[in-house]
Amino acid sequence: MDRQEKQAQFAAPPKKRGIAWPLIALAVVLAGAAGWLVFGSMVSAGEVTASGGRIAIPAATLDDGKARFFTYRHDGTAIRFFLLKSHDGVIRAALDTCDVCYREKKGYRQEGDEMVCNNCNQRFPSDQINEIKGGCNPAPIERDIAGGQVLLSEAELRQGKRYFQ
Repeated sequence: MDRQEKQAQFAAPPKKRGIAWPLIALAVVLAGAAGWLVFGSMVSAGEVTASGGRIAIPAATLDDGKARFFTYRHDGTAIRFFLLKSHDGVIRAALDTCDVCYREKKGYRQEGDEMVCNNCNQRFPSDQINEIKGGCNPAPIERDIAGGQVLLSEAELRQGKRYFQ
């Protein structure tokens, strides 16, 4: 390359670089971070089936205090619910919805020792799940503990189908 070509290279106006790509990359990173904050604490435990009218889930899977989210299917409708062991050692169960916000189908997330509505951001101490019902409180599900299993009634879960249609 001769001297004039080299000089022309540096004398040429700099190419305009669009800021679109950096802004798009930043938006993707921020959206991912927001998603992790909202849903990162959720532990999806998968789909469950009933046997003899009961759903059985090993109680030991709840020992870490993290809410586990399950899906039970009935007539093509996914009925979502969660289980958790609260700080007082009690295993709690509720539909992943409430009487107020169910139409939005956003459910709850866990933040520390509270369940938080993903629609209205109301917070509910974990030791109040199954104790208080109505309003935006998670819709309680009766549960029994026997033989190291959390037992839920298939019929009761089916009654919750109306929230998820």
